[in-house]
Amino acid sequence: MQIHHILAGICLFAGITTANAEAQERRKPLDIPVLLSGNFGELRSNHFHSGIDFKTQGAEGQPIHSVLDGYVSRISVSPWGYGNGLYITHPDGTTTVYGHLQKFSKKIAAYVKEKQYEQESFNVNLMLTPDELPVKEGELVAISGNTGSSGGPHLHFEIRDTETEETMDPIEYYKPLIQDTRPPKIQGVMIYPMPGKGVVNGSSRKLELKPVTAQNGKQTLTAHIEAWGEIGLAVKGYDYMDNTTNIYGVKNITLRADSQIIFRSCLDRFAFDETRYLNSFTDFEEWKEHRSFYIKSFVEPGNRLRFIESTNRGILTIDEARTYQLTYQLADAFGNTTQLSVWIEGKEQPVPEIDTDNAELFHWWSDNRFGAKGMRLTIPKGNLYDDLYFRYSVKEDSTALCAIHILHNKPVALHKSAGLSLRLQNDTLENKRQYGIVRLQNGRRSWTGGVYRNGWIDADIKELGSYTLGKDLVPPTITPLNPATWVSKQAISFRLSDNLSGVQTYRGEIDGQYVLFEMNSKSVITYHFDKERLTRGKHTLKLVVNDACGNQSSYTYPFTW
Repeated sequence: MQIHHILAGICLFAGITTANAEAQERRKPLDIPVLLSGNFGELRSNHFHSGIDFKTQGAEGQPIHSVLDGYVSRISVSPWGYGNGLYITHPDGTTTVYGHLQKFSKKIAAYVKEKQYEQESFNVNLMLTPDELPVKEGELVAISGNTGSSGGPHLHFEIRDTETEETMDPIEYYKPLIQDTRPPKIQGVMIYPMPGKGVVNGSSRKLELKPVTAQNGKQTLTAHIEAWGEIGLAVKGYDYMDNTTNIYGVKNITLRADSQIIFRSCLDRFAFDETRYLNSFTDFEEWKEHRSFYIKSFVEPGNRLRFIESTNRGILTIDEARTYQLTYQLADAFGNTTQLSVWIEGKEQPVPEIDTDNAELFHWWSDNRFGAKGMRLTIPKGNLYDDLYFRYSVKEDSTALCAIHILHNKPVALHKSAGLSLRLQNDTLENKRQYGIVRLQNGRRSWTGGVYRNGWIDADIKELGSYTLGKDLVPPTITPLNPATWVSKQAISFRLSDNLSGVQTYRGEIDGQYVLFEMNSKSVITYHFDKERLTRGKHTLKLVVNDACGNQSSYTYPFTW
């Protein structure tokens, strides 16, 4: 019973924040009925979803209002991420964030444009004082859109603790406006023998189990499982809401062993420097190879997520010849729950030893260094989530810039980064910026880059994998889009592309003066004729584009307006 009381404290704290949230009434950011396309804490590639996504009826153009009095404290503009993003700080100690906006309100847009011309950059990250752009509750601050890294029109909305910048689940403020009577559903369970310490059905490999769902919705597992020693479990599941076909992340997961809670996660709040721990919270290898998110109910020693509580790190020791009952309970923010029991027979059987042949042990709690011919790898302390028996191999190619160095035989995520240095076999380029480290993955090459140093290229990497060296000698491509209509439509557009290292900078000028080209996520840039800055008459447009290696292209266009 003691374990149960300790773990219940997690959601007790969550209940306190919920009560505070409900005490503070907030208007909706949108005037339309509330339907969500994404919820807080959903599992994404390398991060947790930091807010909720409001549906905008499948289109752009919905008015967005400030939910409380406050002031615009930050504005970000980028082709990626939140696209056009707005941050409003409120007197109650919270900051609300509005992302993927089509455009800002007139007074905010005028401020942004002025700063973009001051900085001569489309991308800006502006920090404001309380007296620059104050706003009232209900004031129109933006129009909904699809800018940045967005898969379709919607409003990304966050509530952050202003002091700590931690993000909190906004759904607690809007529960009365959302209908949800549907419980989460379990898609699968994975059982993991701990390396060298456990065995499942005579094997050291993880075992995936798929539940059977009856007509009444009850889920069961029919597989026969025998295990011995230390094992861990993981669960794959999704949540659902009324009136939508979307799938959502699961807010609360509890695992009991013979009625005692051994693991609980309550995803109510997190800090942005914690978000990459998702790669330890889930089975990273399963995600990389099968695009399937299994949430671990055991905690790796390098995982520092604060919304998890466990006993013995959630690892179950099977050391008796009896039946062990493990029960998952998944719950959403509205109290809808689903349960699934996993029955494991304790049966003594040989525990396979860890295969350490041709492997080097990396400890999660220390710095780790590895070197081979033409390769140096440094993984600083705090970047591995668990001990790793590192396996290295190489594919030599004397005609290439560098051999292919294979850093481990399975996908491994690093919490921040590791330092990788590769040596050039053939150092022939005068412009050393044109060299870079390249990652090989699923038959594709992606540019990592790096800095030249005495015949070596040094770069930071975020995952182990296959790496080599490449060179980028080709300048970016500038493609004019419908130039015959530029003057009549008073808008000039180009598509920018690059063969390897990627477009890094671009600059447009008319008659030698900077002009603002806006970029979207498809690398299309557009200049809208600015009547306050562009006079009638003959003009010359010049566009200069550079890739990450310094290769440059330019385009000149004379026109009369």
